[in-house]
Amino acid sequence: MIDKDRLIDKDRRCLTFVCGGCGAQIGGPGLAPFSCPAAREGDGVDHVLARELDTACTTFEDDGDENPFVAFRALFAAHELASAHGITDAEFVALTNTLDTHVAKVDGEGFRRTPLFRSEALERELGFAGPLFTGALWVKDETENVSGSHKARHLMGIMLYLQVAERVGLMDPNARAPLAIASCGNAALAAAVVARAAGWPLSVFVPPEAPRSTLERLDALGATLHVSRRSGERPPGDPCYLDFKAALAQGALPFCCQGPDNGLTLEGGQTLGYELVSQLMAKEVVPHRLFIQVGGGALASATIRAMAEAHAWGLLARMPRVHAVQTKGAFPLTRAYKGVVARLLRRQSTPQKSVDTRALWIRDELSHDTIDAALHHAAAHRAQYMEPWPGTPQSIASGILDDETYDWLKIIEGMLKSGGYPLVVDEETLIKAHTAAQKATEIHVCPTGTAGLAGLMALGRDGVLAGDTSVVLFTGHLR
Repeated sequence: MIDKDRLIDKDRRCLTFVCGGCGAQIGGPGLAPFSCPAAREGDGVDHVLARELDTACTTFEDDGDENPFVAFRALFAAHELASAHGITDAEFVALTNTLDTHVAKVDGEGFRRTPLFRSEALERELGFAGPLFTGALWVKDETENVSGSHKARHLMGIMLYLQVAERVGLMDPNARAPLAIASCGNAALAAAVVARAAGWPLSVFVPPEAPRSTLERLDALGATLHVSRRSGERPPGDPCYLDFKAALAQGALPFCCQGPDNGLTLEGGQTLGYELVSQLMAKEVVPHRLFIQVGGGALASATIRAMAEAHAWGLLARMPRVHAVQTKGAFPLTRAYKGVVARLLRRQSTPQKSVDTRALWIRDELSHDTIDAALHHAAAHRAQYMEPWPGTPQSIASGILDDETYDWLKIIEGMLKSGGYPLVVDEETLIKAHTAAQKATEIHVCPTGTAGLAGLMALGRDGVLAGDTSVVLFTGHLR
């Protein structure tokens, strides 16, 4: 058992909520807001309020429990809130395990660490023995996680915080506002499982083309469904997200995977990153590159945050070069990245370089202050960089077709400071990656879940992966 009553001591605040857009900081024993309280409609700032650890006064805590929400509990705001109000560590573990037991009753199994393995069969399938692909390929498999994807991690983190808030009297369990989410896929299913386990009402905003099987499962889990339609009379952007925002304005609680609407979703997702770090350390693997498929961006943002903390703690010899992978059907993050890089380099005398070597030059030659200044400008002028995708995005990797990448700035920062960069892959490569993954690993992963692998394949064709050890995430079960 972790002997840690408080993560924040009386002399130094080690855990705070910080807005990456405006810099607002919130700490103390009270209930943290889900989103930045300084945000104002139309202010142009990219407000994302997320839990930040001061790595100088914290340490990496992994007590070895198979449930990641128990193993890494001392690093999270829910644990800090509990301890600040007199809940002991043992009581917090009991609360977590009770919720996990209810999750298992709803979905068949609770939260457990997911495997990380080197796939030599997949290496052979992709031709790693050839001159372009020497190195090693490691796969983190999330397909057997709660509800079949990583999404449940994000939502479990939020629910634990809500349950602690009720336990200590900061929220009234007899006057619960409904939870709300915009999704027609893995996020909605994960939300419905966790909400059902906690006995909390949930509204789900879905598009007309949502799969019937998904709608039937959501209905069986007790979610209230709302169909959101595109129209020329509506503002640009995902109509489901617009209706979700309207529900929040009417008092619903954000139970979602978008950091700007609920920064706690990033904290829950960081269990994947911490878990990955522990597994890499145990296997004595130091990866060169990490490929992460990106839609709304919570997965990549959370993983980057966790690994950056691990690097600051000295657990990783280096940050892997982060590659965010999107499809040609919609790549708002890539468009924003190019805008930030253009601003970053406009006063720099840089020789003509390939994308790969230019990314290394940015990492190695530019100071973090210089990079942060460009990111600060982007945060203060969001619309110049991150705009809703025009038209209706389409791809076989439907789970990453978000009109916007909501958690974009942290991902761009992670790429710039690690020497990585985004990749846009075509449908042919997405299909080939999905086929290769299923053939070589026999994992029932969906095309969205292998989009990161498609990015690796696309980059491998450029001949820059020779000798590199790479990690990809398989993130969704094939339904």
